[in-house]
This record gives sequence, C-alpha cells and structure tokens, in this order.
Amino acid sequence: MSLKFQYNKISQLNLQKQLQIRENALPTLKNKESALRVEVKKARDAAAAKDVEIAKRSEALEQFLSLWVEFDPSLISIKEVKIRTRRIAGVRTPELESIEYDLTKYNLFKAPSWWLDGISILKEVSQMQIEREFLLRKMTLLEEVRKKTTQKVNLYEKVQIPAYEEAILKIIRFLEDEENLSKAAQKILKGRLAQEANV
Repeated sequence: MSLKFQYNKISQLNLQKQLQIRENALPTLKNKESALRVEVKKARDAAAAKDVEIAKRSEALEQFLSLWVEFDPSLISIKEVKIRTRRIAGVRTPELESIEYDLTKYNLFKAPSWWLDGISILKEVSQMQIEREFLLRKMTLLEEVRKKTTQKVNLYEKVQIPAYEEAILKIIRFLEDEENLSKAAQKILKGRLAQEANV
C-alpha cells in the first residue's frame, strides 16, 4: 500500500492519528471475528444435528409409507412463518419464532383414523425442515460477515498499520536529517564568521 504524504510535522501527526485509529480498532475486529467464527460453528453444528434428526424421523416414517398414499396433502398447509431477528456480533440474523398452519376441515368419520397423527407428523417434519433452513441462512449470513471481518483484520494488520508505521518513520528520519543538516550548516557558518572576525 502506497500512502501519499508530505515530509512535515502536520503530515506526520495525521498519519499517527490514522495509525492510532487502526490500532484501536484491531482488537475489536479480532474479537468480532472470533465471536462470528464461534457462532458460525454453532449454526453449522445445529444444522447438522437437525439433518440427523430429520433423517431419523424419515426412517421411522418409512414403515408407514404405504399408508401415506391414502393421505390427502391438501389437509394441511403453512399459513405463516413468524420470524424475529437477533443480533450476533452486530449482525442481524433471522430466527424462527413460530409457524402457523392452515388445516382444511374434513369428515372424521369418513377419513382414516391415523390422519390426525399424520397431520401432527407433517407439522413436526415441516417444523424441523424450516428450522434447518433458518440455521443454514444464519450460518451463511454470519460466514459472509466473518469473511469480510477477517479481510479487514488482515488489511489493518498486514497492510495498513505497517504502511503507516513505515511512512511515519520516513518522515521522522527526513525531519531528523533536515535538522542535522541545518545544525551542520549553522556550525559551518559560525566557523566562517569566527574566521572572518579573527582575520
């Protein structure tokens, strides 16, 4: 990174201010990155656990597969999925609050007796699937922000802070050299003036 600066005290103070801002922000960014990393892992693990739960439930239902042919899927539908947002390390993530189902009326005397159980099973399985989708969405959002935060940490740590430090050092050395040259010029001038006064 090439910084544009002038070799004077004002430029040096501006660079030091910018360096200070980045050095102060770096620990916060690192904490945010590690918090996001933990949350991404939690969401990934929860989604994997939900996958296992769904697979187990599906296996348990396979023995009733022949009965499901009789089931009318139009009996139940999702009316509304209520969502709330939760902030995790400054990132707004969706969370499932509740699911409302729409049940179609049917004749209990004409329908098979297991349909009530079938409806509750469909509610359960759909709830698990929707929860899984929310976990995956949360994981994706957090992972995107974590990547950007990691990039910013790396930018500050490996590019900007060293560039500012180098620029400040160049200015300091330049100003010191200029001061030394000025002192040397003054000594030479004093020496000449002293020689002329002695002559």
